[in-house]
Amino acid sequence: MKEAEYERITYGVTMAVAETLSRLNPQMTFIYVSGAGTDISEHGRVMWARVKRRTENALLRLPFRAVYMFRPSIVQPVQGVKSKTALYRFFYAFTKALLPVLRWALRAYVLTTEQVGRAMLVVARRGASTRVLESRDISALSEVFPGRERM
Repeated sequence: MKEAEYERITYGVTMAVAETLSRLNPQMTFIYVSGAGTDISEHGRVMWARVKRRTENALLRLPFRAVYMFRPSIVQPVQGVKSKTALYRFFYAFTKALLPVLRWALRAYVLTTEQVGRAMLVVARRGASTRVLESRDISALSEVFPGRERM
C-alpha cells in the first residue's frame, strides 16, 4: 500500500472516529491497537511505523479520560477468527503447526485474540500503569481478567 493510502486509513479514519468520540464522551477510555515496532519518533524510515506513531501521538492529545496504545507482536487468531488480510491468512496457515511452539517459547510475544481482548477489557475497566502497552504488558494484563477460565 502506498503511504498516502495507508495514512488515510490508519491516521485519517482513526482520528475522525476518535475526535468524534472525544467530543461526544470525553470521559471514555480509548484503546488503539498499534503494533510492536512502532517508531519512537514520527520521522523513522519504516513507513507503517512512522504513521502508527503519528496516530498514537495525535490520540494522546485528545481530551479522553485515558488513551492506551496496544502494541502486540504476533496475534494468533483463535475460535474461528480469520484475518481479512490475505498475507496474514497465508502467514497463519503457513505457521499453524509452529505457532503453539512459538507461544510456548515466546509466551509474552505471541498472543491470542482472546488475550488481547481480555487485556483490553481490563484496561477499559481499571486502566494501566503506562499508556503504551507492549506484548509482555498485554500478556500480563490478560491474566488478571476476572472469570477468564469461562472464556
